[in-house]
Amino acid sequence: MSPFGFTPDNNDEENPRPDDFAAMMRQMQEQIQKQFQELGINPAGFINPFANFAQGAKGQQEALPIATVRDTAKKFVQAQGSQPLGTKDVTVVNNALEIAELWLNEATVFPATAIGAAHTSLSRLDWVDETLPGWQATMEPLATGLAAAISNLLDQAVAGQGGADADGQADAVAALAGSMGAIAGLLRSFIGSMIATQLGQAIGAISSNATGAHDVALPLLDPARPILIPENIEKWSADIEIPKTEVYLFHALREAAIARLFAHNPWIVSYMRSAIVEYGRGIRIDMEAIQRQAEEAMQNFNPTQMNPESGENSFNIALNNGIFTPEETPEQRAALSKLETALALVDGWADEVTTLAAGDRLPSITQLREIYRRQRATSAPAQQLFKSLLGLEVSPKLTREASAFWQKVRESKDVASRDALWSGILPSAEELLDPVAFLSSTQVPDDLSGLL
Repeated sequence: MSPFGFTPDNNDEENPRPDDFAAMMRQMQEQIQKQFQELGINPAGFINPFANFAQGAKGQQEALPIATVRDTAKKFVQAQGSQPLGTKDVTVVNNALEIAELWLNEATVFPATAIGAAHTSLSRLDWVDETLPGWQATMEPLATGLAAAISNLLDQAVAGQGGADADGQADAVAALAGSMGAIAGLLRSFIGSMIATQLGQAIGAISSNATGAHDVALPLLDPARPILIPENIEKWSADIEIPKTEVYLFHALREAAIARLFAHNPWIVSYMRSAIVEYGRGIRIDMEAIQRQAEEAMQNFNPTQMNPESGENSFNIALNNGIFTPEETPEQRAALSKLETALALVDGWADEVTTLAAGDRLPSITQLREIYRRQRATSAPAQQLFKSLLGLEVSPKLTREASAFWQKVRESKDVASRDALWSGILPSAEELLDPVAFLSSTQVPDDLSGLL
């Protein structure tokens, strides 16, 4: 098999020399670098994938090259356009958030976060810079899992030659191990750059639609605080006949509610990221799929051809199409279910709290909620992100069930009891359908004598 579809001269095809492999990688690197430069993207992660290995810095390699993520995301934002903030934008957002925070005091026990009026509005480009550390921290476990899978694959290849010791060929085994180390370094660098590029594309696409920093229901800011993108709120409301004041208040309520949730429940951040860590641990690599899809991607790559909806070009080797295939184990499926349910719980809670806070003060709240749900169901960039990177379909139905769950808990108990659930065991997807049974299973009886 010729790795990644490149076949330099090699008379011993069954045992390719590491120099030949390096030549293949360099050839692919040069082609990708040239294409990205034509597109105007600085392919920082592709420029020298051999540097870390040559310096013997295996442990210092960046699993997810942040420069590549940033450059790719910003290039996509610039291609789509990013309007600078105006004084009116800042004033409108500040007023909306000030009112939203007052209304939220009646709808949740979590207090407002400490915010500065100068940092509540962002352009699309600034949103990329502001959320980039959060994206890296959240998605880096995926790249780390891939690197571990590569090492495991190559370790198995070396172990498979272990019988050579019996024939007095220990030196050959040692040489093979060294060659595999070189190959591992090259693959880590290439795959890390590939994931970074794909993540950058996704972030760039999200930047054109996200209305706030927490629109994807992920903890992207540290510390958590509400931030809105006026340009995207204007785009969101372009074709609806609802007063702009109500539109801004609706998005301010959702954004500020999730910011409060993350700020006062930091364990949720670890909970979500641990699901991605668990997912990454189960990744296994299909080398034949790598070769097949790399060949197809390079043959079809056109740097000038973009998908107007996703903002992606044709060089997009999707991780869920067979290149990096997680084992179908109960643990693997549980990790995805855990993440999907957590995202739905956050989104559903925000919907319930926003509706309660708005009350009858927003005449169009029902219509706004329906528009929001419909748009999320058909073109939510966050769904595309998780689908491409994790193979995870975030179901709109699950979010609706989560919203109904939180509402029923509040109606049967109160606001404090509803919010207190965040400090305990969260419900599973199945338990969302029966809030009463879930509450009964988690409630400690006043009289414990019967348990003795």
